[in-house]
Amino acid sequence: MKDKLTIIKVGGAVLNDNKIFKKFLNNFSKIEEKKILVHGGGIIASNYMVRLGIPPKFTKGRRITDEKTLDVAIMTYAGLINKKIVAQLQKLNSNSIGLSGADCNLIKSKKREIKDIDFGLVGDITEINVNFINNLIKTNIHPVICSLSHDGNGQLLNTNADTIASKFAIELSSIYDVTLKFCFDKGGVLTNQNDSSTIISSININDYESLINQNIITDGMIPKIENCFNALKKGVKNILIGDHDIIKNEKDCTKLTLK
Repeated sequence: MKDKLTIIKVGGAVLNDNKIFKKFLNNFSKIEEKKILVHGGGIIASNYMVRLGIPPKFTKGRRITDEKTLDVAIMTYAGLINKKIVAQLQKLNSNSIGLSGADCNLIKSKKREIKDIDFGLVGDITEINVNFINNLIKTNIHPVICSLSHDGNGQLLNTNADTIASKFAIELSSIYDVTLKFCFDKGGVLTNQNDSSTIISSININDYESLINQNIITDGMIPKIENCFNALKKGVKNILIGDHDIIKNEKDCTKLTLK
């Protein structure tokens, strides 16, 4: 019987609210099984960019990463956010280590090819160091991974945190019984974005197509859910989307299923 592993991806909206951030980390520290935390931080990066006089650039809800944007991403993701998380977890007696994709060759990627849109210095994952991560979690060290990868030639690349979490879940599902949870500022996928009580409890592939056609699932939620279905097809057992309480409350959230 496989050991259980929980992988949680937390977004910038949770990290940017100090009260919710601390509550989330307190819940994370109490997870008894093996665990990994993957974080983004786009909202925080954008706030610092504005303060530095660098206008954030987006197209269809996705960030365009030029050199100045990448510099801020490195400072906020790998520095400010990552180390704040690790420090708080140490306070909660949860022995953690903060990592970027360059550390111990954790996440290799290639710069995204230019098709219709030039996303700039954005990486598409080609390889992850599963053995290194598994050695950490086997010794009860909890990896805290930020959304940066590297190309093996000295270039760091901005990389989607949802994709990173999904990739680790897929690769580790041959070793562990993996549950993947996406934590953001909503209780789950909502039929009405202005009404927090309209959580869709379960979505399968057929539902997904219908919800897109109804404009219920739009923008950044589309690649998030596509990542979920891809992970389910490749062996991940359970995938949930919800708010900061999703760690301890799996009832009031959205569960993704293939059927």
